[in-house]
Amino acid sequence: MEMTEKTTIDMELARRGRYKIEWAWQFMPVLQSLLARYQDEQPFKGHSIGACLHLEAKTACLLETLRKLGATVVAAGSNPLSTQDDVCEALRLEGMEVFSRHGMTTDEYFENLHAVLRHDLDIIVDDGADLVATIHTDYKEKLPKILGGSEETTTGVKRLKAMAKDGILAFPMISVNDAKSKYLFDNRYGTGQSVWDGIMRTTNMLVAGKIVVVAGYGWCGRGVALRAKALGARVIVTELDPHRAFEALMDGCEVKTMEQAAPIGDMFLTLTGNRKVIRGEHIARMKDGALLANAGHFDVEVWKPDLCELSEKVETIRDNVEAYRLRNGNSVFLLGEGRLVNLACGDGHPIEIMDLSFGMQLESALYISRHSLKPGVYDVPEDLDLAIMRTKLEASGISLETLLPEQEAYMKGWQE
Repeated sequence: MEMTEKTTIDMELARRGRYKIEWAWQFMPVLQSLLARYQDEQPFKGHSIGACLHLEAKTACLLETLRKLGATVVAAGSNPLSTQDDVCEALRLEGMEVFSRHGMTTDEYFENLHAVLRHDLDIIVDDGADLVATIHTDYKEKLPKILGGSEETTTGVKRLKAMAKDGILAFPMISVNDAKSKYLFDNRYGTGQSVWDGIMRTTNMLVAGKIVVVAGYGWCGRGVALRAKALGARVIVTELDPHRAFEALMDGCEVKTMEQAAPIGDMFLTLTGNRKVIRGEHIARMKDGALLANAGHFDVEVWKPDLCELSEKVETIRDNVEAYRLRNGNSVFLLGEGRLVNLACGDGHPIEIMDLSFGMQLESALYISRHSLKPGVYDVPEDLDLAIMRTKLEASGISLETLLPEQEAYMKGWQE
């Protein structure tokens, strides 16, 4: 089935979406600053930007800013449960083509990607690299026109680097995820807060006193573990990397294998970017009432085929909570279908955090439009990364120290 753009706008839905967008916009000083700086120049005039992102209010602020700077913007949702229909309607009311709906099926999801890619794009803004992968697979004739794009997530960057290694990637992609202004804040503090927001608003459960098992101690895992401890939980970390495992230990967490943690954990959170992180042999050892949630990009970390195989019945007992009644008599509860719990069960990262990430996305798209780069995965230029952070600090009324000439000379020299 081919998805087509809606021609009838639900005005009441669009009105509610507009309120959400306006609420987010007032807390996004970086995007506001970039809009004011570039508006007269209209740097994206003549460019067509295809985006696959979580379609909620903060993302809408980025898409509308790109459009106000001259771009034609076409968007698809990157997750069925993170798409907010009222926000999509508000964007459509402004004349933007948006292909998504809350709860879309897997087939619809890919149909929406195709709907975006049928447009004559020259810049891509991706979240998970599905848009990039699909254009390479199904629209190879369009590759020569693509100037490049940017990628938001750890998972997406891993995929892009694999494509580049295999000689498949046909245009340059900037890794927004690897910018300091992104991973130090979005991945750590954004994920740390939004994961627990999604879990607590969905379950209404107490975190204090629980044993929380965090799979993966990258920047996202660090943030989730940090907030879990602050809420009074005892945290167990599972890791592959020896340095990260030791860091978790030094941060006050226990470090175990998933097999060791499975029988004692109350809440299990996966943040690895890999598949089958929690699988049948772990689920079979879990105690009655264990809660499972994922904060990795795709819904493959908690392996649902094994959950189904071990269960005699599956029930939806609360919004975004599925009870898997295991054949051994126990029940385990999966949140948000195993999709990104912070977006499936909440509103995603805090507004002020996404202001940084989306500022990086905008600057990266602008950099792509102004530079001719060879195919590959590129870091965000350091000067852009620093400029975004300075803008954020200035908006917060924070000033930085400056070096005296004597201090600068001292730091550059080798003689006392």
